[in-house]
Amino acid sequence: MGRRKSGIGIALLTSVVLLGASACGGGGSDKAGGDNAKAPGKASTSASPSPSPTKPAGPPMLLDTITPQTGTTVGVAMPISVVFTNPVGAKARATVEKHLKVSASQPVAGAWHWFGDRRADWRPKAYWPSGTTVRIDADMKGVANGNGRYGVRSYTHTFKIGDDVRADVSVTGHTMKVTRNGAAVRTLSINAGSAQYPTWNGTMAVIDKQEKVHMTSCSVGISCDKGSPNYYDLTLPWDVHLTQSGTYVHYSTGDPNPGSGSARGSHGCVHLSLSDAKWFYGQVKQGDPVTITGSPRAKASADNGYAGFNLGWDQWLAGSASGEGTTATL
Repeated sequence: MGRRKSGIGIALLTSVVLLGASACGGGGSDKAGGDNAKAPGKASTSASPSPSPTKPAGPPMLLDTITPQTGTTVGVAMPISVVFTNPVGAKARATVEKHLKVSASQPVAGAWHWFGDRRADWRPKAYWPSGTTVRIDADMKGVANGNGRYGVRSYTHTFKIGDDVRADVSVTGHTMKVTRNGAAVRTLSINAGSAQYPTWNGTMAVIDKQEKVHMTSCSVGISCDKGSPNYYDLTLPWDVHLTQSGTYVHYSTGDPNPGSGSARGSHGCVHLSLSDAKWFYGQVKQGDPVTITGSPRAKASADNGYAGFNLGWDQWLAGSASGEGTTATL
């Protein structure tokens, strides 16, 4: 079970209302978000714009969201995700990338990648080193978007990379191994998706987490028939959000004792026992990588939440206008 969110991010100029369906997204398209996918996160008005310059000739180019939120501590797989309110032309993207300056307290190699014409993510070539302080300076003042719009403000977000917390899920082994800074912490019993609704493979950085989420099968097109065995309408606890299409790690009342003994499949989510779900919820943060193996399903699309590490480095660079670079010194 899980919930699909239609727009996810840190609002810069206007508040974003997060509307969407609630259910474990076992079905649905293999590509979530599409060309206009927004970066996942929670709505906020945290960004502090600098004073507007002289108005350029043309309507403004505005940033809808920048994630992570300034002042936060995130995991080693967290990208910087920038979403524009209007399309950015292909010929303008190299210039736009140049004005999206990434700085760090220690040198990190990485690159931007465009998902369609409104979302650009910067991810490191490998995971961020723990303890790194990172800053994104989005200086869009006077920058053209290639479609007749010009930036009017600049924004700065500064965040920190926390402990290296990782979760490795074996679908066939019914286990989740949790490590912190390279040391094993716990191995938990899990159930993943059924043959009909398999779980995504691949690495997905945590989008967010909520103590309770209302989940329904109808909202993601699994079943709206109350008489169907696949119908559900539940509010479930300790929910760690992995994909925009609705994958969570959480507790399910329909699968209270997950593991190889019960071998009961979900609708695409990863089920933990109630005590394990609460414990895991307390361990992870936005940007921590959860890697799932052994499912018959493909890897989640890179823009289905924060799954950028499901692309090889050459694939990532293929979506960049300016190529690989090293962070400026912070």
